[in-house]
Amino acid sequence: VDEVAEGAEERLIFCTHPPVVTKGRATGPEDLTGWNGSTIESSRGGRATYHGPSQIVIYPILNLSERGRDIHVYLRRLEEITALALRELGLKNAERRETPAGALSLTGVWVGDHKIASVGIAVRKWISYHGVAVNVLDDPSAHLGIRPCGFTPETMTSVEKELGMKVDLASVRNLFRRVFESALKPST
Repeated sequence: VDEVAEGAEERLIFCTHPPVVTKGRATGPEDLTGWNGSTIESSRGGRATYHGPSQIVIYPILNLSERGRDIHVYLRRLEEITALALRELGLKNAERRETPAGALSLTGVWVGDHKIASVGIAVRKWISYHGVAVNVLDDPSAHLGIRPCGFTPETMTSVEKELGMKVDLASVRNLFRRVFESALKPST
């Protein structure tokens, strides 16, 4: 973040994590209802979120000064790019949703009534960090013991579950890399 703030090249980081729950700034005690694994306090927005080897996690380290300094617009852009990549995978009804006043935040990407990707960002010196976690492989135990983003574990879904077939994590990561790099065009 500091390097990009000082003029270094922006970065898009694609990775997976060992099983861990990150606790965003809005996490409450009710969000961890029996998780037995590692937890990490996070500076991102949102609530408790699972990260693990069944996901692709994308960290855009971008200069928002060059993108209008509008965090809300940037967050919606990440959702749209994620939905675009999911639609390219065959999930034609992947979409972002508006959150009705007073409702639990619908930030992220949804397929029908199920959440397939969580989005949580932080910004320092107008440089974005944190990002998107996409549930790719079907891992029924991934969200057990937490209320992911405040929802029940059953609210979460995956690319495999929605497509009804096994997918290759590396191939999906390559597709997301192509879509994100094209849509965000990091400056040099």
